[in-house]
Amino acid sequence: MAAAGSGFEDPSADVLADAAAAFGLLASPARLHIVWALAQGESDVTGLAERVGGALPAVSQHLTKLKLAGLVRSRREGRRQVYFVDDPDVVDVVRLAVTRIGARAARTDLPAPRLRGL
Repeated sequence: MAAAGSGFEDPSADVLADAAAAFGLLASPARLHIVWALAQGESDVTGLAERVGGALPAVSQHLTKLKLAGLVRSRREGRRQVYFVDDPDVVDVVRLAVTRIGARAARTDLPAPRLRGL
């Protein structure tokens, strides 16, 4: 179904549901930080825990959820698992959102708007 006068087709219900699920996973500050870190380069769980300031078991659980959703992948290097974001679209969305919100907050001396409760 095309939006009136826009020339764009509305996405299917399945596509919208998949996108909402991905955004739901990224709605956690800890998981968003993990994806942000992995967008900068691959890492093992220990390095990620140090970078994001999380406990190793918690970061591991977040990685499991992100992996199950297909947002993060891993490969084995010897005895350790190395995690990475293999989808450039996910990297683009995360970078765009975080940099734009950060730039807005820097320009206004006010915190970024809170969207809770919508």
